Amino acid sequence: MKKVLFVCLGNICRSPMAEAIFKKMVDDKGLSDKIKVDSAATGSYNIGNSPHKGTKYILERYGFSHLGIVSRLITENDLKENDYIVCMDDSNVTNVRKVGNIDSNVTLKKLSDFIENSTWSEVPDPYYTGNFDETYELVTEGLFALLEHIEKEL
Repeated sequence: MKKVLFVCLGNICRSPMAEAIFKKMVDDKGLSDKIKVDSAATGSYNIGNSPHKGTKYILERYGFSHLGIVSRLITENDLKENDYIVCMDDSNVTNVRKVGNIDSNVTLKKLSDFIENSTWSEVPDPYYTGNFDETYELVTEGLFALLEHIEKEL
């Protein structure tokens, strides 16, 4: 079982969007018994909240479920139990490293790192930009590359 944790600042915009889309992608490929998907925040601002209304709108528009997704804070346990910790930007990576020691078997990368010759390096936070469509496009592009990468390991 591969465990993938998506991480962003508040866990209400980018990482829950990635979680919802990736869960469906994994399910559509019949890999739900081989890949577990979750998301978490590096900041405690929104703990216990459901995804942002912009994220909900995008997910619903494209047919992805956000039911059951609730913001939570990343833990030291996450740094040991996940195979992949996938961050949305450099700040997320820095903040994950501050949580504790990352197990040597855990891959900590940004989502863009999985795209060969990517034209972007970070997923901008739509909480601040308001551009949830751009976030959806970038996240989806990255998730296709991530799934392809993980499938090679299965």
